[in-house]
This record gives sequence, C-alpha cells and structure tokens, in this order.
Amino acid sequence: MKKNLFFLFFMAGVFSVSQAQTAGEIRDTYQELEVFSDPLATGLTKGVKKKDIAKIKNEAIRAVAEKLIDGTYNTDYRLATYNAILSPRTLGRQLAIGDGYSKYENVTGIYLPVGKHVILLDGLMEGKTAGLMVPNWERRAPEGIEPTEDPNGWGIHKQDFNLKNGLNIVDVKGYGGLAYISYFSENPANEKPITVHFLDAAVNGVFDIKKHNDTDWNAFIDNAVYPVVDALGEHIQVAYPVEALKKYAYGKGVELISNYDSLVYRQHRIMGLIKYDRVPENKILTRVNYNYYMFRDGDGVAYNGTKPGYAMAMVVDPASVIKGDPCWGFSHEVGHVHQTRPFFNWGGMAEVSNNVYSLYVTTSFGNKSRISEQDNYTKVRETLYGKGVGLLQEPDVFNRLVPFWQLQLYFAGKGNNPDFYPDLFERFRQQAEQEMKQSRRAYDGGYGSRGQNPAVYQLNFVKTACEVAKLDLTEFFDNYGFFYVGTLQYDDYGPYTYEMTQEMVDECKTAIKAMNLPKPQEDISLLRD
Repeated sequence: MKKNLFFLFFMAGVFSVSQAQTAGEIRDTYQELEVFSDPLATGLTKGVKKKDIAKIKNEAIRAVAEKLIDGTYNTDYRLATYNAILSPRTLGRQLAIGDGYSKYENVTGIYLPVGKHVILLDGLMEGKTAGLMVPNWERRAPEGIEPTEDPNGWGIHKQDFNLKNGLNIVDVKGYGGLAYISYFSENPANEKPITVHFLDAAVNGVFDIKKHNDTDWNAFIDNAVYPVVDALGEHIQVAYPVEALKKYAYGKGVELISNYDSLVYRQHRIMGLIKYDRVPENKILTRVNYNYYMFRDGDGVAYNGTKPGYAMAMVVDPASVIKGDPCWGFSHEVGHVHQTRPFFNWGGMAEVSNNVYSLYVTTSFGNKSRISEQDNYTKVRETLYGKGVGLLQEPDVFNRLVPFWQLQLYFAGKGNNPDFYPDLFERFRQQAEQEMKQSRRAYDGGYGSRGQNPAVYQLNFVKTACEVAKLDLTEFFDNYGFFYVGTLQYDDYGPYTYEMTQEMVDECKTAIKAMNLPKPQEDISLLRD
C-alpha cells in the first residue's frame, strides 16, 4: 500500500500519547491509519477493500473505515474545527479582574469512556500547544464522607492530555467524561484554527443558542450518553445534569440560556464593557457540583445537584433563575469574577463590591433590592454613618455596601449620569494598566492582586469617583468612614493591614478641593430604593 501522510507523520515523530506506549503500538496504529487518504481520516485510500478493513485491529479505526466505505459515517461533533480563545489569564489582565472566565470553552460534544482513544489533529502551528481535558462532572465525596468535608475539595478534577499534529493516543483512566479542547492564546488572532477528529467517538452533543432551538434542546437531553449536557450562549456556558434539565427546563432551552446570557450581559453593562467595546468573547461557566449548595472558584460558578428540588430547581428553571435568591446568587458569584482588582476590591471589599453587581442585576429584573428588604439603610445610619468609625470597621458587609449603591441610585436618578459606574470601572482599568507598567509586577489572577495597603485604594476610589462624577463627594464619603485615620488588621480571604494617616487624608481632600467641583443636588446618603 502506498505510504501516505500518516506514515510521514510517524517518520517525523509527530504523535502524542497519554502515557508511555511501545514503539510497536504507535507504529501499528499508524500502519492501520494508512487506509485513510488524509491525515484526518475523512476518506479512504483508493483501492481499499472491505477485506482490508476487516484486518484492522483497532476498533475505532476499523469502525470509521467500515462506515466510510458504506457511506454511513457521521462526522458531526467527531470532526470539528476549533479556534484559539483568549486566555482567561490574559483577559483578567486586560480587564483588571481575576482569571475566572471559563477554561473549558472549546466544547466538543464528545464523551470519552475509560479506555484508549484515537484522536487525530491537524493545523497546529509550530511552537504552539493544544490539549484535551476530561473533567469529572459526576465526582462525589468518598462514601461515608460528608460532601462539604470532601478531602479532595470541591473543585473540578480532570484528566489533561497534550495534543500534537497527527496521531494522539489518549488513555482515559478512572472515570470517563465529556471532552474539551484546551486551545488558548494571548493573541488568538495570530493563531490558526485546528481540526480534531475523535475517531468513532460517542456523541453527547452541544446545545448552541446561535444554532439550535427548543426542539434541538429536547433532542440533546433525550439522546445524551452522559449524565451532563453542555450548552452555550453568547456569554454563558452551562454543564448541568440531564435529569435536572428534563425536569425543570424541558422545552425551555432557549429561554434558560437567554436568561443566563442576560444576567452576564447586565454585569458587562454596569462595568462599562459595552460602552467601551471591551465585551469578551470568553464565557462564564456554570456547572453542577456535588459538594456544596453554591460557590464560585477559579473555574466559574457551581450549583449542587445532589438533592432533588434543591439548587437545580432554582437555577435550571428559566423563570426562577432571574428571580429572588437564584438571581442574587448567580449575580453574586459572577460578581466575584468581575471584581476590579485592586481598585474596587481592596482588602475588606471581597464580599462588598461584587454585590454592586448583584444589586444592579437583580433590581434590573424587577426584584426588590436585598439591602432594602433587610433595611440596611436604617442599620447603616445606626452603626456607621457619621459615627466616626471606618468603613472597614463595619462588620455587616451589606451595611458596607449601602454607600456604593446609593451612588448608583443618585446618578441613575437626579444626578443624571447613568454612566457613572461604567465610566468609573473604565478609569480603574486604566489605572490598573498604568500601575502594572510602572511597577513591572507580574499579573496575579488571585487575591494577591488586591494590593497591599487598603487605605491607598480606598482613597483612590474617593478621588476617582469625584473626578468621574464631576462632583465634590467629600462629605458623603467622610460620613461613611472612607477617611478613617488609624491602623486596622483583619482577614478578607487573606490578611490585610489598613494604614491611613492624616497626611494621606489631607492630600486626598486637597486634591478634590483643587478640582473646584460643585456639590450634589441632594443628600445622597438619604437615598433608598
């Protein structure tokens, strides 16, 4: 048989294996691939007969060849092209946020059970890397262990495999799972698409709101070969259990994904990403977990799928996800992803600034604001406002949230400046970029990027807010303890020491005074929604 491109790949050493394989196994696999006319095995070499195919030992290769000769091979999902995606870490640096956007975006729709799989790849540029990830969406705590006490943690466990051009033999061990291509770049526009063929792999499918309707949604649910289904929106990526989707969202896929898209879109709006043309193509991942009710980690948002009618009932029902606690919870966790560091997430703000997003999103859907329901407007005047204590000495994070939301209430109303927060966030992004250049510090996507002395960034917030608002807000901030002089030590996902001197306060107030700005038209501290 004529030596084709597969043989040339082998001779050049272009192959990847998940563990040490014998040279003989690699050689034999390449020889069996010679029945195909191209490196991606989309056609048969001229003259190949059924008797030749019957001799092939590798089941996947033989099955593809048999179906190709019969004209029955379906390449949907098995053969697909993937574009490079902006690295979440690079995105975090550009937007001065963490690296919390999805790391599982190139969804294949393929299920890989335990065992060896033949995967062909073409198009990867020299010096570039691509990978395959198989997360364990079904992972649970060991038997007899409370889910919240899982010694293996709550995060995603996955198997990682390097992929190269040509033949890749992947050995999935311990558990099977859905497959995701890891193909990220600091500059995706400079990368070429890659094409991947999972030979005769099991297809689970992917619902894509840009391509599919509710009939398709039901078909994905009904025909799933794995207990979890992937779904993609414009801004959201979902990996939820088939059982929950069938119970709470059957026939409602478009509505569910659209609602999630809208939740994320509204955060983009108040962040100024829409106004300043910074909306990322990257997506937020929301997934099932079996450890805790709801949390956010470096991989996105996770909801518990253990108890019937528990978290899944709230976050899979499209009508529920934009109301009450589900709406607040998702917005709160995604708000953590979007916190601008350190300029609106200094030490002491971890559970505060993210809730500016929560309030904005929930109230925009017609929900009553949580700080109104909890009467934090009254409470904050009893414990913080005008009491001569510091903002960060207020133990209630919802009370601490009040002044930031009152600014939104004012500028969305009588202040006649609905772009106050979008403009403020953009200014913070510019400041973060400048600070990074000046200090030449490496970007840290975690909480370490929240700065050293919180007092510095608290004063910067005051000054920048006045600049953006074109108003002298000194009295408002003073009464809320933004100028508190002293030293405070506390924990906020890490130890922080707040050190404010009178000189720092005087310098800030002098700078604001020099702007010669007018006062607000009303007492912002009295505003409520």
